[in-house]
Amino acid sequence: MCHVIVTCRSMLWTLLSIVVAFAELIAFMSADWLIGRAKPSGPEETDNRTGGPQEPYRPTLGIYGRCTRISHMQFSRRDTLCGPYAETFGEIASGFWQATAIFLAMGIMILCTVAFVSVFTMCVQSIMKKSIFNVCGLLQGIAGLFLILGLILYPAGWGCQKAISYCGPYASAYKLGDCSLGWAFYTAIGGTVLTFICAVFSAQAEIATSSDKVQEEIEEGKNLICLL
Repeated sequence: MCHVIVTCRSMLWTLLSIVVAFAELIAFMSADWLIGRAKPSGPEETDNRTGGPQEPYRPTLGIYGRCTRISHMQFSRRDTLCGPYAETFGEIASGFWQATAIFLAMGIMILCTVAFVSVFTMCVQSIMKKSIFNVCGLLQGIAGLFLILGLILYPAGWGCQKAISYCGPYASAYKLGDCSLGWAFYTAIGGTVLTFICAVFSAQAEIATSSDKVQEEIEEGKNLICLL
């Protein structure tokens, strides 16, 4: 018989697992890893709100995508265009960024799998006499290691020609040059920290769902068990 067991700790672990997976996925897909040098606006470009010249624009560069401005000569204006600069894996600007993409993708796949499984832990707490929480916690720890490897390798690619075109000639491995880090990089770091927190917290979720109070309610014949 399936017993639906919901505790404060298990629900918090489930929500954190889902948030971490989405945060890492969004960061990986974003083009806001590096914010490039400011490019001055042309004299014909004006701000619609103030009527004055537009502020200098700073293009952004991701692992495989970028955002930049393109000119429309007939309209004397520019639009921001975002999309992948690499159509294939081999076109990613640096071998280090290719390795970063592999490690991040592996970590994100594991996190998404755990997030999907975590939803069903309310009904199924063990498989083949092994706690799902413990297994998921182990997988989250492994995913965190993949994410760390990816984030360590990423700055090594700042010396590639693509990064130099955005960050200036002083950019090199682990040196930003004229660039600054975008929100996607910080989101990836925050998600990695939360991944290890989830891995540790999974043990607390397992303890909460197998506590004596839960067992007492199961013995009383309850199918829906909600505990704080």
